[in-house]
Amino acid sequence: MDIREGDVSVEVPEQAEAGRGEGVFFNPDQELNRDLTVAVLRAHAEEHDVGSYLDATAASGIRGVRAASEGWDVTCSDTDPEAVELARENFERNDLTGEVLHRNANALMHETWHDVVDLDPFGTPVPFADAAFNSARELVCVTATDTAPLCGAHFESGVRKYGAVPVNTDYHPEVGMRVLLSALARTAARYDVGVTPVFSHATRHYVRTYLRVSERATDANAAIDELGYVYHCFECRYREHEYGYLPDPIGDCPHCGTATRTVGPLWLGRTHDPAFVERVAGHVADEMGERKRAERLCERLAGELDEPTHYDQHRLSKQWGVSAVGMDEFVERLREAGFEASRSHYGGTTVKTDADVTEIRAAAVEESSEQNR
Repeated sequence: MDIREGDVSVEVPEQAEAGRGEGVFFNPDQELNRDLTVAVLRAHAEEHDVGSYLDATAASGIRGVRAASEGWDVTCSDTDPEAVELARENFERNDLTGEVLHRNANALMHETWHDVVDLDPFGTPVPFADAAFNSARELVCVTATDTAPLCGAHFESGVRKYGAVPVNTDYHPEVGMRVLLSALARTAARYDVGVTPVFSHATRHYVRTYLRVSERATDANAAIDELGYVYHCFECRYREHEYGYLPDPIGDCPHCGTATRTVGPLWLGRTHDPAFVERVAGHVADEMGERKRAERLCERLAGELDEPTHYDQHRLSKQWGVSAVGMDEFVERLREAGFEASRSHYGGTTVKTDADVTEIRAAAVEESSEQNR
C-alpha cells in the first residue's frame, strides 16, 4: 500500500494491524515519532551543518527517505534483502539519493562514522547501543518499544536488558524513560562518550530520546553523575530520590512506615533541553500528519518541571476518597501553596511538583475543603 508522510510517498506491505504484516516491518502508529524526527533534524541543523544520517534498522526506509528529503546524506541498512530492495525503490520513487546496504547494523556502525545515528529496531535498542556510540559524532536517536521490561511489568527482562531495577510504579512511563536513559548513558561512558538528552518523550507504547554526544571523558563522567535511585512507597505513594551510583535505601517510608522499594539506577537529570524543544516546535510543519499532536507534545515538554517522577491526580484522588478537580486548578493550588508544579506529558492527569504526597494533599485537597466549609 502507498503511504504519504510529510513530503514523501513510500510503498509498504499491507499491514494486518499496526506493525504486524507478512512482509517488511512498518508501523503506521509511529508517524508522530517520524514527524518529530524530522523536526529534530531541522532544529539540530540550526547549530550543525546538515550531514550524514544513518537509519541503522531501515525496514521500508521511510525514516531515511524523510531524512533525505531534508537534505541529509542518508545511509540505510537492513539484514532483510526484501527490506533492502523496498527501501531502494522508495528512494527512487521520490527521486532522492540514499545508500541502502544489506548489512548487519552493528558491523556497519563499528566500521563507519555518521553525524546522526538513528536506532528504531523492533523491541529493545540495547543490542545496537555500543556500536551506535562508536559511530555517532553529533546525535544518537533511539526508540525503545519494549515498554513492559522498561517499566517493570516484565521485571526479569528489564533487569537483564537494561541493568537496572525497573519497579512498576504509578509513574511507570517515566521509570521506563529514565531506565533507558540510564542504560544508554552507561553504555556511552564505556567509550568515554558523554550524552545529553535534548528531546525525549514516552508516547503510548514506546519511548523515544535524542542524545547529543561528546567524545570527552569528562562529559562521560558528568553523565554518570546524573544517575541515581528513587525510593518508592506503594502504600501512600511517597517517594524520594538521591544521586549516586550506589543505592543507599531509606528503609521504611517516613510517612506511613511501609517498607520502600528501590528503583534504579535511573537517569535523574533533565530528559530534554527546553530551549531545544522550543526550536523543535518551530519546525513542526503543516505537511506533517501528526502536526497537532506534535505541537501539543512540544508545548507540554517545554513547560514540564524538572523532577524525576510525576503524580497522577486521579490516582491520588481515588486513594484519598476525594473528587478530582480540573488539572489547571490542581496545578494552581500547588503553586499558591508555594510549591513548583507543572503539567507533564506522561498523561492528561499527570503533574510534576517538588511537593511530596502529604504536602500535595494539604495544598490541593485539605485547604480546598477548608475553604468550602
